[in-house]
Amino acid sequence: MRVFRCVAHHLNFSRAAEELLLTQPAVTQQIKALEDDFGVPLFDRGGGRITLTPGGEALLPYAERLKVLGEEAIGAVAGAYGQQAGELTIGASQTIAQYVLPRLLAGFRNRHPKVTVIARSGNSDTMLEALLSREIQLALIEGPEQRRDLHIEAFMEDHMVLVVPAGHEWAGREVAPEDLYGERLLMREFGSGSRRVVEQALSSAGLKPKQLCIAMEIDSTEGLLSAVEVGLGVTFVSRWAVRNQLALDTLKLARLRGVRLARNFSLAYPSGPEPTGTVAAFRETVRTMALDLAPRASRTSQKPL
Repeated sequence: MRVFRCVAHHLNFSRAAEELLLTQPAVTQQIKALEDDFGVPLFDRGGGRITLTPGGEALLPYAERLKVLGEEAIGAVAGAYGQQAGELTIGASQTIAQYVLPRLLAGFRNRHPKVTVIARSGNSDTMLEALLSREIQLALIEGPEQRRDLHIEAFMEDHMVLVVPAGHEWAGREVAPEDLYGERLLMREFGSGSRRVVEQALSSAGLKPKQLCIAMEIDSTEGLLSAVEVGLGVTFVSRWAVRNQLALDTLKLARLRGVRLARNFSLAYPSGPEPTGTVAAFRETVRTMALDLAPRASRTSQKPL
C-alpha cells in the first residue's frame, strides 16, 4: 500500500522507485501483486502516461488513511515510553528555511531522534496553501496576518535591513525614505512575506509604490544579495540573510530614516484543537529555542532598521 500510494502521488514508477529506495522492477512487481489481490487494474499505463483507474481512485483514500493510522501506531508505541516517533512534514518560507529552520531541526532532532522530518520551502503564500491542502502539517512563515482557517502565532521578531553595494554612497549612512525614488530597487516576488513587509513599511512612510523604480524581481534572498553585490540595485532582506556578507565587507547597510521594518516569524497550523504528537513537540521546540536563536547586535554591527 505504501508503494501504491507513492506511485499514485507521482504517477511515475521511476520517481516512486527513487523515493522508496527500490528498483523500478520491484515497484512494478508490488503494484502487480496488489492488482492481483484486488482483481482489477489500479493504473492505466496506456497512451504513454500513467493515470489512476476507477479502482485506483477508490483505493487511494484508504491508502492515505492507512498511512495516518500507521503513523499514529508508531507514535502510540513511542509515547508509551515517553518518546515521540513517526513522520513530521514541515513547510517554511525561504528566509526561515535557509537561516532559521536548520537550527530548529537540530534542536528538535536532539530531543526526538526517532521522528523523521520532511521539510519543504517556498514563499509564505505557497506554504499556507500547502498547509490548507494538508500537504504539510506545520508552516513557518513571515508575516503577522491572521486567518480564520488557520492558527498563526508569532515565535520570533525579525528585522528587515536596507542592503547596498560595498562602494555605494549610502553605505553606513542614514538616508531619507524619498531617496529611494532615485534608486533601482530589487524586490522579492509577489506572495513573499518579505515583500509585503517592505511595501507596507514604505507606504506608511509616505512613499508611493508605483513611483518606485523596481528594477528586478527575484524569487530568492540569495539571488537578491548576489544582484546587489554586482551593482544591480539595492534591496531589503532579513538581518539573518546578510550576516556573512557584512562580515566579509562585500555588502553594507544603510539606514532609512524614521522607518522600522520589523516583522514576525510565525508558526501556522490548522484551526481547531491544539496540536498533538510530533507537531506539538516541534512547536514546543520552536518556542523554547526562539529566544536563544534571535541574532543579537554586536558592538561592531549596525543597528537594525
